[in-house]
Amino acid sequence: MAFDPQFQALYQARAAHDVRPLYTMTLDEARAADLAAIQADAGTPEPVAEVVDRFFPGPQGPLPIRIYRPTPPDGQVPEQLPVLVYFFGGGWTLGSLDTGDAICRSLTNAVGCLTVAVGYRLAPEHVFPAAVHDCFAAVRWIADQARELGADPARIAVGGDSAGGNLSAAVTLLARDAGGPALVAQLLVYPNTDHLADTASRRENSDPLLFNDKSVQWYWDNYLATPEDGANPLASPLRAADLSGLPPALVVTAEYDPLRDEGEAYAQRLRDSGVAVRLTRYPGVPHGFFAMAGSLDAGRRAVQQAAGYLRDTFDNTDPRG
Repeated sequence: MAFDPQFQALYQARAAHDVRPLYTMTLDEARAADLAAIQADAGTPEPVAEVVDRFFPGPQGPLPIRIYRPTPPDGQVPEQLPVLVYFFGGGWTLGSLDTGDAICRSLTNAVGCLTVAVGYRLAPEHVFPAAVHDCFAAVRWIADQARELGADPARIAVGGDSAGGNLSAAVTLLARDAGGPALVAQLLVYPNTDHLADTASRRENSDPLLFNDKSVQWYWDNYLATPEDGANPLASPLRAADLSGLPPALVVTAEYDPLRDEGEAYAQRLRDSGVAVRLTRYPGVPHGFFAMAGSLDAGRRAVQQAAGYLRDTFDNTDPRG
């Protein structure tokens, strides 16, 4: 494998410490280890103007959200900010609002947007489609509460990494079919798109020191109540019969990622359906690199690319419709 030199050093450190795969741990151990690893590689979180934790009414009761407000370079805060609704990664099984904290802070400042991170319910305690409906409920609530939040309901984007990318894609399908809220962009960072993907990248990436084919299966097994649920487009967006009418997308993939090929296949399906898509594969890096901006230049570049894409999209969308 031709790893990125910076990642090669991290990989050797993992090997020296005999890091255990998350799927060999108990659920509590895996959740703690996942957060610790992410925070170690994320770097020092950027200060933003304000961070507020609150709750919104989820489908089965209140759920947590975290709202980030940017530090404006000129000191002037617009009356209504564009919004990125961000869904953290973790295979629908791991993760919390803290998981995506550094990413959300960086994007908030670089884009100049309000970022709202959503604390959706996790599997296996809450199996599919709980997380999808939680995330869609959050988007609807944000659109409905836009005035109170200081948000522009005409400039809402969704995004996330890994399972968060999967949830973002599913939310765009729900929003399209429900007639709103209107979404202006989707940021899909190495998303899961097909439960039954039989791809070269899924087969080739089996290294136990990396997110691998067994990791993918472990997450799906936790998420789905039955294997048949994996055929549902809200679980496997690549299996949707119709992808037309969805918002423009930036799709980011990683060379050494079992999800690489299904993410790129989804980008192609979107293109074939008339959706404007930008696709970038980052060479030499594994799944998870987007959250490693404190350790990998590639992670910083990817976050900067995402920020530039969202900023351009928001700038070219007429505020307030």
